[in-house]
Amino acid sequence: MEKLRKLSGFRGRGLLGKARLYFTRKPLPSLEEKKKYDYEFATSTSFHGVHNIVRTKTKTRKALWMLVVMGSIVLVVWQVSSRLINYFSWPTTTSVVVQYVENIEFPAVTFCNLNRFQTQAVANLGIIFFLWSIVSAVLHMFNSGDNSNQDLNSFLQGNQNFSIKEFTRNNGFYLNSSTLLECEFFGQPCYPEDFEHAFTEYGNCFTFNHINIPAKRRVSVSGRGLSLLFDVKQAEFTDDPSLGFVDAGITFAIHSPKQPPRFDGLGISTPVGMHAHAAIQQVKTIIQEYPWGECNPNIKLQYHKIYSTYGCLQECKARHIQKRCQCLPFMLPGNGTECDLEKFYNCVSPMLYKMELMGLCSAGTHNSTCPVPCEETDYPTTVSYATFASEKALKYLSIKLKKTPDYIRHNLVYIDIKYHDLNYKMTQQQKALSVSELLADIGGQLGLFCGASMITIIEIVEYIFTNFCWMCVFLLLKAPEMPDWNISDENQQTQKRRIQEC
Repeated sequence: MEKLRKLSGFRGRGLLGKARLYFTRKPLPSLEEKKKYDYEFATSTSFHGVHNIVRTKTKTRKALWMLVVMGSIVLVVWQVSSRLINYFSWPTTTSVVVQYVENIEFPAVTFCNLNRFQTQAVANLGIIFFLWSIVSAVLHMFNSGDNSNQDLNSFLQGNQNFSIKEFTRNNGFYLNSSTLLECEFFGQPCYPEDFEHAFTEYGNCFTFNHINIPAKRRVSVSGRGLSLLFDVKQAEFTDDPSLGFVDAGITFAIHSPKQPPRFDGLGISTPVGMHAHAAIQQVKTIIQEYPWGECNPNIKLQYHKIYSTYGCLQECKARHIQKRCQCLPFMLPGNGTECDLEKFYNCVSPMLYKMELMGLCSAGTHNSTCPVPCEETDYPTTVSYATFASEKALKYLSIKLKKTPDYIRHNLVYIDIKYHDLNYKMTQQQKALSVSELLADIGGQLGLFCGASMITIIEIVEYIFTNFCWMCVFLLLKAPEMPDWNISDENQQTQKRRIQEC
């Protein structure tokens, strides 16, 4: 009767009452049944050594087997934890592969004159050198220095419509048949029309094998490539030595056709009266994404074909300057109103200093504005020089070019650019440990010390889960009855009437 009263009391008690009612209809396993289940698990599990503890009769042997099993478990925990710690340190390896090919793509080469402006154009406009240093500061992260210049202020007030871009294009270095005396690519002549104009910190520069050509230029023989003979015309072009431009010759940068040229101290300079032999190699670098490496494959550039750190920094600076100054420097990629000189002086230059100071456009690590690219192609170059030209060659060139030997020594630059070998080197960062290798390593440790496998782990999980369920049922049935706070409105009114009658 007491059991029936409890069962009737469970009815209408919500989820807890229903659970109690369900489990009371199924009797709990007795202590003997529980011991039998534990014994059967210990004798039938694939976890080696446990059945020896249960079946062994002598206490000494039982204790010995317990020590063996516990020691094996400790060793497994230590080995597995060390494997997990090693995996989550994200280790990598680097492989270097040299791939030989029948032909290889030739890089882009950008050439600039170390003397940037025509002497006649800047004879009465010495401020132009300082103006260009302010304008070209957008290409590299440093402040142009103290811009407080009285001559500059006077020039800006009297020349508000002056365009440094058009002035440099019209009065900077030019490329035509008088400055490019000879040009040959892999045995075929090339002309000034094969070069594309580009603005850099050196003013007017010209890129060979640019991205806009209809077909890629390739070479199939090492030791042959691009040969050029420049006339730098020292009497016609000049620069300001106080700003560090003290050399005469040609500087050039070798880069991918899909990337903008980057000088910023990285150009290869060839002085006048010299023959430069540049032997290049193609090196492809593949970097893993974070956390194994520092690249971010999700970053895409809006105005460049492929991602590069330098291109990313340019677009980052363009965004900040356009947002702050409401204009865009003509050297940076993007669409917007071109900044005039006053904006360059009063807004762009201070903004560049602020960006450097606050690190608004950082580069390098994965959490920086411009992390390293996941794939990159570089062209390491080995350069050797010889005097140009020999005494006999001077006589020949003097007749051919109608120039004096002294003029040739002080104005002509000969540059040869070719591949050292028809191969490319691929440096690839790889994951030192994959998930499958980690699981195989952990499985090996479990099998070595405990004879365990995935089936063993499932057996142990099933055993623990079964005991946990029994414990929950036991606590559920032995727990005191919980008051039912979810009494219906009708029951509440009935209880109120009974209280009033009493």
